[in-house]
Amino acid sequence: MADLIRFGVSIPDDLLGKFDTLISGQGYTNRSEAIRDLIRDRLVEHQWTESDHEVVGTATVVYNHEQSDLAQKLTQIQHQKHNLIISSVHVHLDAHNCLEVLIMRGRVEEVKKAGELLISTRGVKHGKITMTTTGSDID
Repeated sequence: MADLIRFGVSIPDDLLGKFDTLISGQGYTNRSEAIRDLIRDRLVEHQWTESDHEVVGTATVVYNHEQSDLAQKLTQIQHQKHNLIISSVHVHLDAHNCLEVLIMRGRVEEVKKAGELLISTRGVKHGKITMTTTGSDID
């Protein structure tokens, strides 16, 4: 682990009070770890602005599997993007609706475009791309 550095931050009382309430509710036992997580989050967000950077992300889609050829279209896209998809989970939510989560790894633009292609497929009820990091550049 890297050496720890202490630094001071000036912040209004009311803002600090709101922050303390928030992090306490999230299970943080101290401000330092919460601030480290905020910094890491911003670093990950920045990675996703650099198109040549390797990232990990998920594409989550909810759809009615009975809709004409939709499941087949989604499967076809997954086969086209097999080089990015490292894992997938398929869940039956009820008699009609399914949820799929695809875990992808690759360059920023490739992962974004693959996720957007899945989400924008006609008949998908809801979709979301979640961005994260491979962890190699974050301490």
